Amino acid sequence: SSIMFSEAEVQSARGAWEKIYVDAEDNGTTVLVRMFTEHPDTKSYFTHFKGMDSAEEMKQSDQIRGHGKRVFTAINDMVQHLDNSEAFLGIVNPLGKKHATQLKIDPKNFRIICDIILQLMEEKFGGDCKASFEKVTNEICTHLNNVYKEVGW
Repeated sequence: SSIMFSEAEVQSARGAWEKIYVDAEDNGTTVLVRMFTEHPDTKSYFTHFKGMDSAEEMKQSDQIRGHGKRVFTAINDMVQHLDNSEAFLGIVNPLGKKHATQLKIDPKNFRIICDIILQLMEEKFGGDCKASFEKVTNEICTHLNNVYKEVGW
């Protein structure tokens, strides 16, 4: 299945993403901390976060900061390949497989993370920024969900 982005969509999505990716570690951390705070059940996947209740404490955690940066780096790799389905899926597929089979992460969490990223984009850079990136998050979530289906989740 090819990914349907026009050249204009690719450019505006990359422009929107660059704004938030400049501070990948801080923004990635903010996104995860929001997820853990607003959806506390998601903390259960990360055994070392279980005891952490305050957002402040979470923000200081090297493990959360590291994972926040990893999430943003993975999305950045995808954003660089929006115009190449094969390369895009070459990133999404192994990531989905790992989260489905080894980590056993419920796929609804991908949508949660994407929605929080869009929310953060809107807060920091306005509605146009968010709108430019919405289609990307839909593609990412759709393809991750497809991987889950393939492995029989």
